[in-house]
This record gives sequence, C-alpha cells and structure tokens, in this order.
Amino acid sequence: MTSDITRASAAELADALSRKDISAVEATQAHLDRIAAVDGAVHAFLHVDTDGALAAAKDIDQRRAAGEDLHVLAGVPIAVKDVMATKGLPTTAGSKILEGWVPPYDATLVSKLKAAGMPILGKTNMDEFAMGSSTEHSAYGPSRNPWDLERIPGGSGGGSSAAVAAFEAPLAIGTDTGGSIRQPAAVTGTVGTKPTYGGVSRYGLIALASSLDQAGPCTRTVLDAALLHSVIGGHDPMDSTSIDAPVPPVLEAARRADVKGMRIGVVKELGGEGYQAGVRQRFEESVQLLVDAGAEVVEVSCPHFEYALAAYYLILPSEASSNLAKFDAMRYGLRVLPEGVDDPSAEQVMAATREAGFGDEVKRRIILGTYALSSGYYDAYYGQAQKVRTLISRDFAAAFEKVDVLVSPTAPTTAFKIGEKLEDPMAMYLNDIATIPANLAGVPGMSLPSGLAPEDGLPTGIQILAPATKDERLYGVGAALEGLLSDRWGGHLLAQAPDLAHLTSAVAKEARA
Repeated sequence: MTSDITRASAAELADALSRKDISAVEATQAHLDRIAAVDGAVHAFLHVDTDGALAAAKDIDQRRAAGEDLHVLAGVPIAVKDVMATKGLPTTAGSKILEGWVPPYDATLVSKLKAAGMPILGKTNMDEFAMGSSTEHSAYGPSRNPWDLERIPGGSGGGSSAAVAAFEAPLAIGTDTGGSIRQPAAVTGTVGTKPTYGGVSRYGLIALASSLDQAGPCTRTVLDAALLHSVIGGHDPMDSTSIDAPVPPVLEAARRADVKGMRIGVVKELGGEGYQAGVRQRFEESVQLLVDAGAEVVEVSCPHFEYALAAYYLILPSEASSNLAKFDAMRYGLRVLPEGVDDPSAEQVMAATREAGFGDEVKRRIILGTYALSSGYYDAYYGQAQKVRTLISRDFAAAFEKVDVLVSPTAPTTAFKIGEKLEDPMAMYLNDIATIPANLAGVPGMSLPSGLAPEDGLPTGIQILAPATKDERLYGVGAALEGLLSDRWGGHLLAQAPDLAHLTSAVAKEARA
C-alpha cells in the first residue's frame, strides 16, 4: 500500500483523498517512510519535519470528515527547496553561514501551500545560495541522482528533483535563476517549470539574483505541475516585481493537451556542437511526435543566444555580490571571531565569518560580481551585459511573432558523475547554456522527459519556452507531448528507473559516507 501511495501522481493522490480511499495522514506517513528508507543514500532532504507534516495532515483529515470544502490538493504532501523561508523550520540556503537559522515568517509561496492544506515534508538540499548546476556546492554534501547514485541530480535544485524522482515526495518547490528547476528535471526524468518572471511571488525567497530568480513546480507529470502552479501563482503586494494579473489558465491547458495547428520553433542556436548524441536523438524524436500530432515545426534563429552565458555570468554575480552583503555576522546566522584578536572590529568579525561560512563557489561569484560593479568596470562589464540581455529579449520577441512556442534540448548532456566537473567551473556553467536565455528575458519555460539516451540509459529532457505571461502554452504542448511519449515508452519514464526500495538505513548510511 505504501508503495502504491508513493508511486501515485499528485493528481491521483488528490482523487484518492477526495474519495476518502486514503487519509492525508496515510499519504504523508507513506512518504515519510519512503524518505526514511532511501534518503540516506539520495540525500534529497536537509531537514524532515515529521511532526509538522503529520499534524497538518491530521488537520486536513478532520476538516474533510467535517464536510469542509477543501482545495483539490489538500492532504497531498510536498517538499520545499531550502531557499524559501519557512516559519519554525530551519532555512539554510545550503550554506553554513545560515546553519540553524529558523525564520520567524513564511515566504508567500509557503503560506499558499499551507492555505491549500498541503503538508510540508521538509526542506530539500541545494547548491549553496543556489549557485551551481549539480548540488555538489551544498555545504551539507551532494544529493544523488536516483537513476545512478554516483551521478548528480542537477542543480541548484537537485534535492527537489531527486526527492520527486526517488518517490520521496509527489511534488516539490524549486527555484530557477538560470535553469535550476529545468536542468535538474532533465537529468532526473521529471517535469520542472519556471513560470514567467513575477508570476510567482519571490517574497521570502533568499535572493541570489533578484532580476532572475523565480520559484516554480517540480513534479512527475505536466498535470501535477499545472495543479501546483495554480496554487503558488498570482499577485503578491509584498513583492514589487509580482505581476498584477490572474494566474494563466495552466490547468485547463494541461487537460486539453492539444498541439494541432500550433507553430513550434526549433531554436537553431540551442542544439549543435557540445550536445550529447543521445540528447539530440531523443529531442529530434520528440519534435517528430509533435509534427505527427498536427503541429507545424520550423527552425528559428535567435542569434544573440550565443552571448547569453557570458552576459548571465556577469549579471548574476553582480546581483549576488549585492544580495549576499547582508550576511555580515551582525544580525543572524553564523558568527566567527578572528583568531588571535582580543577586541575585533566589526569588519574583522565579518571577514572571519564570511571566510568560514561561504563556500568556494559563493566566494568566486562574489569576487566576480564585485569586480564587475566596481568603479571603472561597471560600464565595460555589467552595463554591456545588460545591453546583451536586451538583445536576447528582442530575439525572443521576434521569434514569438513567428511561432507559438520554442523548443530545444533542456541540457546538453545527461547526468554526469559526482566530482567530474567540480574543478572546472566553465564546464559546470555550460550545463545551463540552453536554459539561461529564458531567465534573462523573463519568459516561462518547462522541461519534461524526452526519453533515455541510448549510450548511457539516463534521462534526457526537452525544453518548451513560451512568451511572457503565456505560461498555459507550456502546459498545452507539454501535456500533449507527455502523452505521446508515454505511449512510446509504454508508461511513465520513471517506471524504468532503478528501484531504491532495497536500501536499508545501514546501506544508505554507507552509500552516503
């Protein structure tokens, strides 16, 4: 029974809960049991809130028994990336500098999950302050890909994608600054959506790059993503960048699942040299399925995408160096006193704390960003990068005059081995080459599984991009393609993933060590 519960989609769980075939406590306990069985090896979670999740589930059961009209997802448990503030639960952003910090408030997104009656299982692992593409930069150790525990689950939100792929949670929240929802989805065989910038509130999200960050759903199906998107989306007066408009009709589009008559653009610049052969093969097969389903596919050129990676790695570090200045050892978080100094100054305490509390990747990006913003270099670097950003937005605008959505491979390769690219920052950064343009322009994007690469048997992903505020197009195309691919595979891709149920606590502890 536990296995049946954890293997169910969120939509299936919601139906079973509404029919009272299972209780919210049973659904939550089944996932907590699964976490206990396998997370020692996967390390998707940094903190599991057993008591809080079960208390929330019990409350939902009581309200349902009393005949209260509940949200469709009431009682469906969820995991939350550890970059969202959660009242009463530790929130570390994967960093030692925030170790043990317990926020006194909830992020708006978290408040919406609680209002919908969704028990929060815990907080998921991530690259420190969301800086990374592999979750290897977490101060608390890497998460592992359930398809192969020696490989990365993507990043920065590898914990959320791994939790969903390992059936530890039916739903999870991620954040996407340059691909941190979509790239993990691609390498774990899951679905990840980055909504339009401003479509989901950023209030309570620990900022990396404020003009790029966007929270969104991590799920196993497109319908589940639409259900979660409809919960967390919408205007928030607490967020000055929030779009004052209704949530796009994502649920209706996911249920319609139709591409007949749509014009779909294949981005010429996203899929050439550097893309693994199996990734390209599965992408091309997916595009042909769309053609067979009645879509018109054309090639589209976005010439300034070539400069997206360079522009992004000037804009992001610049904003990060500003946002991370608040971690000064004075107000909250870690405080380290410098050795050999009897009466240290505030500057000395700050320097000692930041040296001990920040990891190498965070320090690297702070230094890059501070340099790019410094006097004499601002116009040459940050200013020029913002001009390139404008050109990329114009490329999108021109492309969307010709087509309804754009498609590309989500990531250039399947999951690489843990440690393989850790000493080569540029090789790591190139994992986001296809996902970064959407963040620079603020347009929505989705990744869904496109199959297994023949050469290594690991998941590949196809990315769908839509115009700003037209998020429903992602779900219409995504759901249609998901159905076509499911027919091709004979079921959901994750049904082919290795079974981790054999892991005991001892085996898990050994694997993690």
